[in-house]
Amino acid sequence: MKYGFLIFFSLVISLYSAVNYYIISKGLSVIPAQSPWRTVWIWGVIVLAAAFIAGRFLERAFMSPVSTILIWVGAVWMAIVVYLLLMLLVVDLVGLLDRWFGFLPAFIHHHPLKTKQTLAVAISSVTFLLVLGGFINTRFIKVRNINLAVHKKAGKLKSLHVVAFSDVHLGTVMGERHLNRIVQTANALQPDVILIPGDIIDEDIGPVVNSHMGSVLKTLKAKYGVYAVTGNHEYIGGVNNAKKFLSEHGVQMLNDTVVEVDHSFYVAGREDRTKNRMGNGRKDLASLLAEVPRDKPVILLDHQPYHLEEARQQGVDLQLSGHTHHGQIWPFNFITKQIFELSRGYLKKGDTHIYVSSGVGGWGPPVRTVSRPEILNIHLNFD
Repeated sequence: MKYGFLIFFSLVISLYSAVNYYIISKGLSVIPAQSPWRTVWIWGVIVLAAAFIAGRFLERAFMSPVSTILIWVGAVWMAIVVYLLLMLLVVDLVGLLDRWFGFLPAFIHHHPLKTKQTLAVAISSVTFLLVLGGFINTRFIKVRNINLAVHKKAGKLKSLHVVAFSDVHLGTVMGERHLNRIVQTANALQPDVILIPGDIIDEDIGPVVNSHMGSVLKTLKAKYGVYAVTGNHEYIGGVNNAKKFLSEHGVQMLNDTVVEVDHSFYVAGREDRTKNRMGNGRKDLASLLAEVPRDKPVILLDHQPYHLEEARQQGVDLQLSGHTHHGQIWPFNFITKQIFELSRGYLKKGDTHIYVSSGVGGWGPPVRTVSRPEILNIHLNFD
């Protein structure tokens, strides 16, 4: 897994470097040849592009305001890069087509530098507005109300009120303030049980511990408690430390285990599929549920929504997943739609209800332009 991660990391860095080089070259084309602003532009983009990675490395060695600023600046720059790249590619495509077909007005060719500078201002303005709107969007959590019928008896329960949220990504960017919003929203719904299908911790546990986010997690309130599973990011940052921290702060981790709650229903939790690459794979679903009676409701937490048909085959009544963020930033939602059978929302297979959440936090940029951060407010009705 270590070598695979290094190869993946190298490819990502190479691609990101190439994109930033492209942005630098396009910026230089609108700055006069002798202007000192050319040097400022070159080094400015280099610093912005390196900020996130530099901040992460610095944070691991010694957390400080400098590492926090670098991570924030670098994270926002990632979102800016996406929209600068898309719009610059469109401009280049139009320019190429004009060379072939000559459809642009003549004055554009008579004043090429002025045209480029005008386009630069327009592209920068649109990018700023998109990123600002996406940043504001992450601050407003949407509660999605879902009513589902489960055709099983659940002991003395006629219904169950479930609150679920995924992909919090607690760390430097998604910090204590955002966690407080999540906890206050969840508690206000007065759930019977709170379920979290993975990626609670972003990567390094250090910022979460140092910001005392554990004390906030402890204030989550539900009649039957709080249950969670690991996501891929818990494994990236150190799964044992993440599990220990969460368990010590009121979150019951389901590590390929099943619990019976109030003699009425079962909650099963799968380790994230990343564990399969750690040399000691997770249980298959059939083994996990082998001793679970099929006449009582079963809720499954599985972070990554692959092989959804397995839940139906094993008699699961409700599967909750996350991971996809539904792309988080447009147009990446088109990619997640191709990768996953369900990128976001509800699907029913047989008698199995499946919901994939777009998440309540976010990875990398604190920006969402294609989905709202959401908390699921689910009412299960038994018969």
